Amino acid sequence: MVPSWPRSMQSNLRSEGGVTYIMLMCAIVLIGIVTSMAAKQWKIMVQRELEADLLARGIEIQQALALYSTAMKAGRVIQGEVYPQSLVDLTRLPRPYLRKVYLDPMGHGEWDYLRSPTGGLMGVKSRSKAKPIRQHEFPPEVRHFEGRTRYDEWIFQYPNPSTASLIPQVPQATGPAPSVPSPPIQPGGSGVPTPTGQPPQGQM
Repeated sequence: MVPSWPRSMQSNLRSEGGVTYIMLMCAIVLIGIVTSMAAKQWKIMVQRELEADLLARGIEIQQALALYSTAMKAGRVIQGEVYPQSLVDLTRLPRPYLRKVYLDPMGHGEWDYLRSPTGGLMGVKSRSKAKPIRQHEFPPEVRHFEGRTRYDEWIFQYPNPSTASLIPQVPQATGPAPSVPSPPIQPGGSGVPTPTGQPPQGQM
């Protein structure tokens, strides 16, 4: 024969079961919130590392382009800058300007290339359209990145606006031109100046 529980005990069991269910649901929700926050923090941390890698590699490529152009123009009269055809040209021996051909850290693939009018490689940029975490306090080489809202707006090129702004400009005179004194007018003359040391006409 199955024993019958008193009604008060059955009520207590149902009440305890309800409290346990509510506590379990609260624990599940809390775990979900903590997991979501941890995942968000992890995503931001990874993005910061990739962003720092993008700046480091981009600036290194930018400097390699500057060194390449300077070396190619040495001892020759060349109008404008000289650019390689690809990043591979910057790594060639006997004088490599770049340690290796880097990939785009944000896009995990090839860069978008900025070409000069003659077809040479004058810069690179990421293909990612994500919003950067860093908005201010950029390195001096890329200080013009401030205010850019996407990674594909960070263009690492030579020459670039950041270094161009550091070149001192020759000031131009804005005041009036200096006046040139006119020759003296001889007394008794007609108002037309005569050369010094010659008597006026009619006094020979």
